[in-house]
Amino acid sequence: FKSNQSLKNLEALVQFSAELISEENPKQLFQKLLASIVKLTRAEKGFVIILQDEERTMVASHNIKTKDKSTLGYSDTIVNKVVQHKKAIIINNALKDLNYSAAKSVIDLRLSSVMCVPLLYRSNLLGVLYLGNDSITGLFTDEDLKLLKIWTAQASLLVHLALELNDVKISNQHLRAQLQSRTSQTIIGSSTSMQEVFKYIKKLAPTDLSILVLGETGTGKELIAQELHKQSDRVSGPFISINCGAIPENLLESELFGHKKGAFTGAHIDKIGKFEAADGGTIFLDEIAEMPMTLQVKLLRVLQERKIERVGEIEGRAIDIRVVSATNKTLEDEIQKGNFREDLYYRLNEVSIQLPPLRDRGSDIYEIAKYFLKKYAQQYDSQIEFFSQESIETMQGYYWPGNVRQLESRIKRAVIMSESDKISVEDLNLKQVEGVSLRPLEMVAEEFKLNYVREALELNNWNKAQTARDLEVDPRTIFRYIEKIKDL
Repeated sequence: FKSNQSLKNLEALVQFSAELISEENPKQLFQKLLASIVKLTRAEKGFVIILQDEERTMVASHNIKTKDKSTLGYSDTIVNKVVQHKKAIIINNALKDLNYSAAKSVIDLRLSSVMCVPLLYRSNLLGVLYLGNDSITGLFTDEDLKLLKIWTAQASLLVHLALELNDVKISNQHLRAQLQSRTSQTIIGSSTSMQEVFKYIKKLAPTDLSILVLGETGTGKELIAQELHKQSDRVSGPFISINCGAIPENLLESELFGHKKGAFTGAHIDKIGKFEAADGGTIFLDEIAEMPMTLQVKLLRVLQERKIERVGEIEGRAIDIRVVSATNKTLEDEIQKGNFREDLYYRLNEVSIQLPPLRDRGSDIYEIAKYFLKKYAQQYDSQIEFFSQESIETMQGYYWPGNVRQLESRIKRAVIMSESDKISVEDLNLKQVEGVSLRPLEMVAEEFKLNYVREALELNNWNKAQTARDLEVDPRTIFRYIEKIKDL
């Protein structure tokens, strides 16, 4: 009987190896690995934990109905010992085992039978495989452990290859993305306003001036920042982008400047921040107006001293970066409201580039639309190559409150939904706003303020100090509005 069982186990091992060899997706491989071993050992539950960059990640689980780590049902004490010594452990009754009975996780989880085996490739620890049964003591035997070691030895090689292949794929994707970003022309524009933008880029790119890119939402501020980087001497360095409005305030400092291991709860390893990652290149701070005041002070210090301090560290780290920031808000107004530091504004705004809204770019609208049509027709294997004349006229006359981003979204939808060989007005779904052009509230408010200041100046014979007193604002605000009036 024993020889028959051994033969069955060998046959199962061959089948197990064949299934793992055919699976390149790490996630699926881990799940198949666990399912096979759970079946072999009659375990009640199981986990595969992978170690990467000193962090543990549970990549597969069996018979677990919750994502709450506190109720997952495995002992950190047992896993820690396997990780430390790289040796397998078998426990038939954890609550009575002198080595583990005092462990909090063992007591809390009332663990019974446990087997935990390292996944080793040569001498490198890839992770651990943990099997358990909380209701039966003595479930696992030494024979089970020997068999499990054989299976995991076979699996470890395949796990290593799958992880290596996955890393290569990710690296290739990053390389392709970088190559495409450096070789493709993504900024389309022959309108007068865009030609002015291109002139600014050509002049400013070789410098290290801090540049503030201004424009409505969706006008392509990050593309301009990327183009400044591409045409600069820093092109061989990194381009790092961060949206200051998309990250919670309590995490933003760590994201920007990094943190030291143990600096706060959850800081398990040293982390490099965006500024340090951008060393030798360009950092793009999008939605800069959303940055909390507390961090504005630290950002100002970084710009002045060109040093960063990771959270939890005292000693600064020198960095060599070029800063490009962007906002769709009027920072002068934010300064008046007390939401933005004036000294930081001048540091960021050594030079500004104003992007025109899409509605003011004339024939650029159609050229950009053709670019997106070609892009999404290829992506979705569509035969559509043209726009109807009516749809072209509609796009040219539409207000586009969401600018280029909205145009891209509408054309992507049209390519997917269209049942014709041409994009129609109906496909673009712009009919409901035909003849109606609503403008963003902030833009209307700014125009009102500009006209109101002009009227106040005229009433006071352009006496700036008196106008400032009448309007109860700082005289510098009046000077800024006068500069805007001169540009009209």
